[in-house]
This record gives sequence, C-alpha cells and structure tokens, in this order.
Amino acid sequence: MADNARAKKLADLIREVVAEKLQRGIKDPRLGTHVTITDTRVTGDLREATVFYTVYGDDEERASAAAGLESAKGILRSAVGRAAGTSSPRR
Repeated sequence: MADNARAKKLADLIREVVAEKLQRGIKDPRLGTHVTITDTRVTGDLREATVFYTVYGDDEERASAAAGLESAKGILRSAVGRAAGTSSPRR
C-alpha cells in the first residue's frame, strides 16, 4: 500500500511539473493553450511514468502538439527530475 501511495504522489508531482512547464517554460507555438495534461501514471517501481494529454482542435493540431511534446521531452524529463530530487527519469 505504501508503494501505491508513493507512486500516486510521484504521479501527481509529475503531472503538476509537466503542466506548469508547458504553460510557462516552453516557448513552442505547437503547444499553445490547446494541450491539457489529463493524467499521469507511474509504474510500481517508480522507474517509468506515462503522461496522458488531450489536444483541443483538429487532426492537424493534434499531430502538431504531439510533435511539440516529443521535441520537449528532454526538457520535461529534466524538470521532473529536478522536482523529484532524482536524476532525469527515462521513458
């Protein structure tokens, strides 16, 4: 049970850090205000996280946002690693 609580706490932290970074720290026009972080899940061993998001718009906007997120992955990993007090998580 403690592991589940720790995984949930880390997932919440990751969701907050990623959302904040997308809103204020990444200057990629593809990510604009159309991307919303909807959920984050962390594996039981806390080694991997999956961030779920939604994009308001058409297929072209969704594809553009996906490319922007892929491009920003390293920055987001670093921000999460700093916030969690660990080295950059891998995924």
